[in-house]
Amino acid sequence: MKFRSGLLLGTAFLAGLAVGPGALRLAGSGDFPGAALAREISHDNSAETVRLLTLLGTVMDVVKAEYVHPVSDKDLINNALDGMVGNLDPHSSYMTAAQFHDMQTEISGKFGGLGLQVQGESGHVRVVSPIDGTPAARAGIQPGDFITMVDHKSIDDLTLDQAVRKMRGDPGTKISLTIVRPKTGKTLTFDMTREIVHVQIVKSALYGSTGYIRLTEFDDDLESAMHAAFDKLKAQATKAPGGKLTGIILDLRSNPGGKLDQAIAVSDDFIKDGEIVSIRGRHAENNQRWDAKGTDITNGLPIVVLTNGGSASASEIVAGALKDHHRAIILGEKTFGKGSVQTLIPIGDQGAVRLTTARYYTPSGRSIQGLGITPDIPVAETKDDDAYGYREADLSHILTNIGGNRTNETPRTDIPPIAKSIPKMPDASWPAFDATKPATDFQLQQAIKVINAMAGLSNPAPATAPATEVKASTPPASPKPPEAHH
Repeated sequence: MKFRSGLLLGTAFLAGLAVGPGALRLAGSGDFPGAALAREISHDNSAETVRLLTLLGTVMDVVKAEYVHPVSDKDLINNALDGMVGNLDPHSSYMTAAQFHDMQTEISGKFGGLGLQVQGESGHVRVVSPIDGTPAARAGIQPGDFITMVDHKSIDDLTLDQAVRKMRGDPGTKISLTIVRPKTGKTLTFDMTREIVHVQIVKSALYGSTGYIRLTEFDDDLESAMHAAFDKLKAQATKAPGGKLTGIILDLRSNPGGKLDQAIAVSDDFIKDGEIVSIRGRHAENNQRWDAKGTDITNGLPIVVLTNGGSASASEIVAGALKDHHRAIILGEKTFGKGSVQTLIPIGDQGAVRLTTARYYTPSGRSIQGLGITPDIPVAETKDDDAYGYREADLSHILTNIGGNRTNETPRTDIPPIAKSIPKMPDASWPAFDATKPATDFQLQQAIKVINAMAGLSNPAPATAPATEVKASTPPASPKPPEAHH
């Protein structure tokens, strides 16, 4: 079966709180009419299939006749479709026409909400990650928190989509979220104000002669914004001691993923040649491999990539490619472990299916599904062993890790000697993390030490200047025509 589709690489349904499809990002075209689908897929008409379809109709009749209040065929069928697709794996889902329209609106680049990526888990709503600089991030909501109440009303009996709709609202309106924090068992309430949440943000800063670039999501135009940030850093470095950049820190922490083409483009900016990533699915004709095109915008500068448990999917493609090519040192914590690709398949005017159609593989041929990418230099964010209490492997009915290279990773021989002296976590005297004070960012400070050692420099005083934001070009009010992937 061949079809044009949108390739998605996010971890979650981005409630932008509603922040839109958030980690769910459209990456390609969506021309897949329902009529073509009906022509190309042959239905199983075996006796067992007929018996089960008859059972489905019988159950619908029983519910319609006996349920405590009248229920429509539309609601029953939508519920069945939710279960049919949503129970396959954590990242597949059915969207009604209204839900699909909401997603298309949200990927236009800005929307009213709080700034959270969320995901359904066993009937509950769990936070994947807050987006930098949003109401949720400023309030202190953390990855792994379970949202239990919206405006002091329980959402336990709602679907993920229904819960997200409760959290959406006009900019300037008030909202109260009650969460349970599993690591402490505490119940906390956060009062916030919805605001326009802008996505596609790149942050950059110059620490001595080291350039720092943070990517928050792999959205449209991310690579061009990153390139602009790098050019700005090069210009700034001409006025710094030494007169040039000596290394780059690429911060992918808490980046939930996004578009496949942007992950490939970012990787291509740092790798001269060789494979970046490949995808393999059920239909061999849809398998594909992407290679670097002979460019490295840094001309070989040392690179350290920062990762944590919130670095997922597209972030893992970039980290995996740079690690396998020995182009960067990965420092931080093991990544989320989402090694699957979702295809967005519109069904005429009836909605869409977001379906897991492939696994992706790093250049060494490994699937990171359920495993994640292990850092070359493990460094925890906080004194806790792991600030991220859950990953892909902890979700229910996850996709299995099969195929690809199953051998043990060959230990790297190019890790700088300073790695042996890098602490695994901050000690008791390290100050509490404050996003506005880079000197409190333990992983960042260790990355600067490693970059300086790789560049043959002594380590200066801790970085203190906050990162500046570089926003991608403002998207149009309506979604752009998506690009085609096959």
